[in-house]
Amino acid sequence: MKEMWNERYGAESYAYGTEPNTFFAETLANYKLAGNLLLPAEGEGRNAVFAAKKGLSVTAFDISEAGKTKALALASANNVSITYEVGDFLKMDFTTSSFDSGALIYAHFPPSLLSIYHQRIVELLKPNGILILEGFSTNNLPYREANPKIGGPDKIEMLFSVEKIKNEFPNLEILQLEEVEVELNEGLYHQGKGKVIRFVGRKKA
Repeated sequence: MKEMWNERYGAESYAYGTEPNTFFAETLANYKLAGNLLLPAEGEGRNAVFAAKKGLSVTAFDISEAGKTKALALASANNVSITYEVGDFLKMDFTTSSFDSGALIYAHFPPSLLSIYHQRIVELLKPNGILILEGFSTNNLPYREANPKIGGPDKIEMLFSVEKIKNEFPNLEILQLEEVEVELNEGLYHQGKGKVIRFVGRKKA
């Protein structure tokens, strides 16, 4: 898996573009998010750099060294600073209840790690902290078959549903949770019409 991401992020172009995910950008604005933001599986840094330009203190991480290199280059080009770690999430020395918000943007973890990672992310949020998630729905598979350029996992166990999100995040108050059809235009690998789950949750105090 690490090798695949290093190969994808090692290309000259940005795999998912340099503009932020639309839902992520809209949610930052709608909830007037500020303070410390955690971005797991951040890849080449498009969302991290956008958030830093909006004044947030951004900590990002990924398993890909190539992703970090591209993210730091993008930050430098935009005259902002981000913290970016590479490695195993569960071995990283983050402080519990230290982030005001977190975002999982197309962070499709292996099934064996999914609930563990989700639980850890919630632990890292402060009380009343906000989590943003956008990921491909289980109903994206027919879209992917019709148009492989839309991207996303081809294994149903790595995809999301409304019920799965409810089960994964029982300690978050649901502020927004829906399945929507979207037209994606994010770099080379998210192109076309697909089905996604969008979620905003608040950690219960």
